[in-house]
Amino acid sequence: MFQYKIDEEVSLALPRPKIDAEAIYALIDDSREELLPWLPWVLDMESVTDEENVLKTNLKHFSEGDSVTVIILFNNQPAGVISFNRFRELDNSTEIGYWLATKFVGKGIMQRAVRGMCELGFTDYQVNKIEIHAAVDNTRSNKVAERAGFHLDGLIRASELLEDGYHDGCIWTLLKSDWDNMCNN
Repeated sequence: MFQYKIDEEVSLALPRPKIDAEAIYALIDDSREELLPWLPWVLDMESVTDEENVLKTNLKHFSEGDSVTVIILFNNQPAGVISFNRFRELDNSTEIGYWLATKFVGKGIMQRAVRGMCELGFTDYQVNKIEIHAAVDNTRSNKVAERAGFHLDGLIRASELLEDGYHDGCIWTLLKSDWDNMCNN
């Protein structure tokens, strides 16, 4: 398994569709109620095969350089997923997306995973800006961005179509210069 170790508890790993699909699907299934308000794709996850197909697609996009999706491991057990959803050449940026299974919430895992992705984004992928987009009322996601050192750039009206309709969104950013300052202090 190809892993990027963040600390003694948290690491990121490239998905292995045939091996990881069952565990990831179980996490989604156990966390449906908490994930669904913010991630409409949860409705499309009806079987392990559905998750295996998503992981295969993620690896295809990774091989083409379009995105990077990794499994968040907590004490070597799958806990969620985090990704660079796309790379934008216009401003040399990427956007992080993430979800964490309910049973792992409250352990600081996502904040550490986001910071690990920032390290990869700024060093390996040489991006200048990393964004996090979250619905205004998604308190947990907004707290992750804030605690990871991101700057709230502003709000965009009706920016996310979720299960119950349109939601205003927060745009959080972290620049390479911000990252360098955080790492040097």
